[in-house]
Amino acid sequence: MSAWLNDETTLRTGATPRHGVDIFTLLRDRADNRAADDRAAQVTASGAAWLAGASPSPRSTLSQWEARPGSPGVLPCGSSFDVVNVPALFGRRMLERLWAEGPGSGPVATHRGRMLLFASPGTAQRLPSLLAWEEWGTGSGGPRAARGCLPPLLCHGAGDAVTVPPLTGGAGSGGPRWVVAPDTRNPWLPGPDVLLWACVRVGRSAAPSTTGNSIFPPADPGANVYDVSRRR
Repeated sequence: MSAWLNDETTLRTGATPRHGVDIFTLLRDRADNRAADDRAAQVTASGAAWLAGASPSPRSTLSQWEARPGSPGVLPCGSSFDVVNVPALFGRRMLERLWAEGPGSGPVATHRGRMLLFASPGTAQRLPSLLAWEEWGTGSGGPRAARGCLPPLLCHGAGDAVTVPPLTGGAGSGGPRWVVAPDTRNPWLPGPDVLLWACVRVGRSAAPSTTGNSIFPPADPGANVYDVSRRR
């Protein structure tokens, strides 16, 4: 994020937003009224500042969010964060491992049946190489199958962009949504080593089934509440 970003208010284009919505005040009001078990999925004012700082023009980005706070956005990867894009059920298992046995996670979103795990810059380049070095395949046959297998992972880094959920969208909106929303201007982001560990642990627990049935239970979006106070 740019050095001049000393406070969220420095991102405003003027004393009164052009479209009549002060996005930081709106987010703070929502924070005051949100339920404790919904806290992890709500973007804070500081989290919005961090997201805007990923774009080349933070002020323009915030101006667009002030105009349409309930609409998804598009942000570039590679500078503030990379994104590891995995199937939703596999990603859910990764989150369970990260929060139960590991250091937790950075921001996480869901979109079109996929889970987007925000990671430290450079992860998109290094994680595929680490997985290849560990000899983890992505298919269901061959000599690697006995160790478990991984579904297709998409890594978004420099030169890529991702859709991010609305700042004020609810879980029932039907579009992209936050599972673990950004809540600080400097959120901790897992690196390739942490995500490699989570992938391998889940892959080993997902040995190919001889019955042909899914190894995962039906998705239950409300099954887990992540303790965001554990974030680094």
